[in-house]
Amino acid sequence: MARYDSILGTIGNTPLVKLRKLAPAGVNVYVKLESFNPMGSVKDRMALAVIEAAERSGALKPGQTVIEATSGNTGIGLAMVCAERGYPLVIVMAENFSLERRKMLRFLGARVVLTPASEKGTGMLNKAIELAEAHGYYLCRQFENEANAEVHTRTTAQEILHDFRGEALDYFVSGFGTGGTLLGVARGLKQAGTGTRIVAAEPDNAQVLSSGIAQPRDHNGQPSASHPSFRPHLMQGWSPDFVSRLTETAVDEDLIDEIVPVGGAEAMQLSRDLARREGIFVGTSAGATLAAALAVAKRAKAGSNIVAMLPDTGERYLSTPLFEGIADEMDAEELALSRSTPGFRFDQPAACGMPARSPASDGIDPEAARFVADLVRDEPVVMFALEWCEFCWSVRKLFKRLGIAYRSVDLDSVEYQPGGRGGKIRAVLARDTGSPTIPQIYIGGVHVGGCTELFDAMREGALQRHLQASGIDYDTRVELDPYTLFPKWLQPRATA
Repeated sequence: MARYDSILGTIGNTPLVKLRKLAPAGVNVYVKLESFNPMGSVKDRMALAVIEAAERSGALKPGQTVIEATSGNTGIGLAMVCAERGYPLVIVMAENFSLERRKMLRFLGARVVLTPASEKGTGMLNKAIELAEAHGYYLCRQFENEANAEVHTRTTAQEILHDFRGEALDYFVSGFGTGGTLLGVARGLKQAGTGTRIVAAEPDNAQVLSSGIAQPRDHNGQPSASHPSFRPHLMQGWSPDFVSRLTETAVDEDLIDEIVPVGGAEAMQLSRDLARREGIFVGTSAGATLAAALAVAKRAKAGSNIVAMLPDTGERYLSTPLFEGIADEMDAEELALSRSTPGFRFDQPAACGMPARSPASDGIDPEAARFVADLVRDEPVVMFALEWCEFCWSVRKLFKRLGIAYRSVDLDSVEYQPGGRGGKIRAVLARDTGSPTIPQIYIGGVHVGGCTELFDAMREGALQRHLQASGIDYDTRVELDPYTLFPKWLQPRATA
């Protein structure tokens, strides 16, 4: 291990792992796991390279906003780099890409502008260009930026060559999106004179490269329309609806020796097989690349060495068809296993909150009683809560959705720990409300109850009437079932 001056120093030097179960006998299939990059994908390399190249050239000024069109991984890498370097970031993304990617981008501080799914990759690219020109943003232009390919010639290809020093590398297999990985690694391997055959993989229902049809472009060289052979497919980040300039360059430089089509169902199956048989967790595009590599392996000569480029992790595909059928509740077999021993069974919903210690044994602290009485009198909405109680968080989410200002007294927080103050307040609440559980909510000086009582009151309209009678502002336009704000494991479930 080493020490680094920043997170950016951890990019690259990802491992090559030999497949033990999925590869055919007598052929060595290795996967390069780009999920080991800090943000979990191969695009971390390009994100840093593009920003550094722009800084060196002066195209990117200190504090200038960076913008890019991306299906997610490039954006996530850029969000990391921009956060570390201090640049605001805007990401333009088609609305059909996974929700995890949007949330990760916003968590990292980026703004995300969505474009209609019907406009595909060309739509989000043209929107990014439009925004950059209108606001003076620096546009990364990942689909044509030479820094995207150069970083893979300088790093990724050299890592592979180092790992195969003294051995033949017969095939390198990669999908393509921007074309940077394909072009950059192919250049590096070809320049080294290894004799490695470069295999490009693409969706079988969207064979834009195999078609031999030129990409339509406008007078600026930008894609003017979707490629005629493009059809929607399952491999996010792979094969956009246009052929990028970098991919065209790989074709023009005669770097691609073979193109292998891959079906979406096969890609998803291999992603799952990698997880369950090799313990390697990747997304659909990685499964697709491996599918192409295994197709090559089946006809390769004995002893061949094949490297498949697996671009990212499976975590950013949770809301996609890749995870269709993966349950988040116990199935019949798991439920039977739970019931095979008597303790800690998961058949019934959990009790609301956590019980307080008995008031009879603790007594009532006068100061705690005054504290509760004063808060109930003075605060329009007050919730006595626990910091990490799921019921308390569900109430907080409801108040946020309704736009209700409230005070949360978190009895297990550091503030209420000295002298057992939180426990003394809970004893007062248990006496006053007749309930030992948390949370307990007061609105307009009136005890409403706990979480479920509050939610029931909203369902019945009683909460809304009480808020209006108490003169407490809230968003009357909000319509929702508050019980949907519970974590899934707290929502009603079958017990049979």
